[in-house]
Amino acid sequence: MDVVEILPRLCLLRFAVGQAYLWRDGDALTLVDAGARGAGAAIAGAVRSLGHDLADVRRIVLTHFHEDHAGGAGELAGLCGAEVLAHRLDAPVVRGEAPGPPPVFEDWERPLHAEAVKHLPRGEPRRPARVTGLCDGDVLDFGGGARVVHAPGHTHGSIALHLPRHGVLFTGDAIAASPVDGTVVPGVFNLDRDRVLASFRRLAALDTDVACFGHGDPVTARAGERLRRAAGTYEGSC
Repeated sequence: MDVVEILPRLCLLRFAVGQAYLWRDGDALTLVDAGARGAGAAIAGAVRSLGHDLADVRRIVLTHFHEDHAGGAGELAGLCGAEVLAHRLDAPVVRGEAPGPPPVFEDWERPLHAEAVKHLPRGEPRRPARVTGLCDGDVLDFGGGARVVHAPGHTHGSIALHLPRHGVLFTGDAIAASPVDGTVVPGVFNLDRDRVLASFRRLAALDTDVACFGHGDPVTARAGERLRRAAGTYEGSC
């Protein structure tokens, strides 16, 4: 796992598939997404390497239930005692109480998904004992007030997190950056592409300087402009 500083209080944690983000408010840490099954120990090591105790991790906010984002949440929460949060529609899947609906693949996505699965660990992840359900518009106590933005389409309960005071946006998989050239694009492996495009446009309209994606390199300056230009290329697609 690679640890990359994005801002003095923000680090990217990059896994074989996907990534998570660690936000710091003084000694208090918030993790956005938690990697796949088995990632908890690696994240704990990263927290210590940054000079923090595991107890400093106060919350783990999951942008959606997919394994590469939520699989490590139960393990890490068991190690540090952090609260786990997810949208109320995805929370039962994270808890293991309900199956997650599979993506509706476009033909060109199938080989990409098959390749990604090869890099994910097998077996059931450790489930969090408790998952707090979130709703659109909720404000969380980090980053000067992090606003939950419901961004459905990738999953029914996909969310983004917007930190208006800092101009930072965590998009989950509603938006991604191409690994080839960094082009900002809608996420793949969705339940409903039309809803993803609508979510893309909603997130692009926010006042954002730094955009952090679930896959691909973040945009670290004037991100709102980049997102709006990219969203404009999909006008009329849904």
